[in-house]
Amino acid sequence: MHRRDMDRRAFLTLAAVAPFATAQQPPQFDLLLQGGHLIDPKSNLSAPGDLAILNGRVAAVAPKLNPAQALKTIDVTGLFITPGIVDIHVHVFSGTGERNSYAGDLSVPPDGFTFRTGVTTVADAGCSGWRNFEDFKDHIIDRSKTRVLAFLNIVGNGMRGSRFESDLYDMEAKPAGELALYHKEIIVIKSAHYPGPEWTPVENAVEAGKISGLPVMVDFGADRPERPLSELLTAKLRKGDIYTHCFSGLRHELGSDGKLNPAMLEGRKRGVFFDVGQGGGSLAFPVAMQAMKERFLPDSISTDLHVTSMNSGTKDMLNLMSEFMAMGLSLEDVVARATWNPAQQIRQFSLGNLSVGSPADIAVLSLHEGKYGFADMYGARLAGTKRLRCELTVRDGKVVYDLNAIARPDWQTLPPGYRQTGDARWDAISPAPPKPPVRPGP
Repeated sequence: MHRRDMDRRAFLTLAAVAPFATAQQPPQFDLLLQGGHLIDPKSNLSAPGDLAILNGRVAAVAPKLNPAQALKTIDVTGLFITPGIVDIHVHVFSGTGERNSYAGDLSVPPDGFTFRTGVTTVADAGCSGWRNFEDFKDHIIDRSKTRVLAFLNIVGNGMRGSRFESDLYDMEAKPAGELALYHKEIIVIKSAHYPGPEWTPVENAVEAGKISGLPVMVDFGADRPERPLSELLTAKLRKGDIYTHCFSGLRHELGSDGKLNPAMLEGRKRGVFFDVGQGGGSLAFPVAMQAMKERFLPDSISTDLHVTSMNSGTKDMLNLMSEFMAMGLSLEDVVARATWNPAQQIRQFSLGNLSVGSPADIAVLSLHEGKYGFADMYGARLAGTKRLRCELTVRDGKVVYDLNAIARPDWQTLPPGYRQTGDARWDAISPAPPKPPVRPGP
């Protein structure tokens, strides 16, 4: 199912900058993940190996590292070590109190839905615009343990409902582009949900992208003959821009002959990226399966996470990755489309990979065999035999989720008074607890 032999050149390249540690050296790693199977799409690596972390960064990747060189070693035998998952289509501008709004109670708090599924980075897909981005930054981005990035909505008020999202006069390229440029490290541009016939949302979003030098994501809204999908993909979007909800079937992604719309193929040739964004109503199995049949794979897998999708067919990133494995993709395929590919699309090149020096955002996953099922936007079922589960998540070198407490010592090995030591949590990158002193005999 997955490659058991490593890409030798990739592994030798990584090992060259991360030589085998020797027992004579003092401890040089904070944390060592030992005995897993490494999957790093950036380096085309899929092989057994170890990964070490120092000061919140990946410090070494090699077939074998010496646990004596690490303050803390976690045995991940039988598990897959991947980059932290990057979900580039979520809605997390929660907590404003606004009813029926993606800038309010339709969004979810990021930390409640990320680490338990191996997700370490999310990109909010247009909940805020230039008028309320600073509020979003203060309330959510700056307070979350999850790395939260943002697609800035071309609508100044963001996703505050159809009354705001249909306001052509609030779709100003200049203030959106200038704000995105100011916050270039965390922002890209989005156009979404517009029901009218005009091209204004797309054109102004692209103009804001030009001002800021950033890509644009487009959720094409209602299907209108005045603005066909073919024109969007072959003329309006630029190389590097992103078409999300690419398998919805709501905007003629399939032609009348049941085959993929040629505009999808032409858009890909032009360098447009295609994102899943399954959500509560944006993936139909007839469309997705036809795309798989024609080997038109999505560039990125994303959830479109919100209060509806989290309890319907989408659920979470690992469910979607498992779903696409049921459609025929390999484990390496879905990991690439959930890590390195989306990181490149939003120009966060330090993320989504296991390169030495990259932020130590890591997901440790288990793969289970059985009888499983997945649902599309219409409630249809797709049978599958594999399902991913997150066992451990590391964010900036710290263990932030540990399903089976594999990062913790057995309680019977701790000193009797370990609850009163002041370090009762036994932090996952702390040294192993000392053995209690032996009382001398009489």
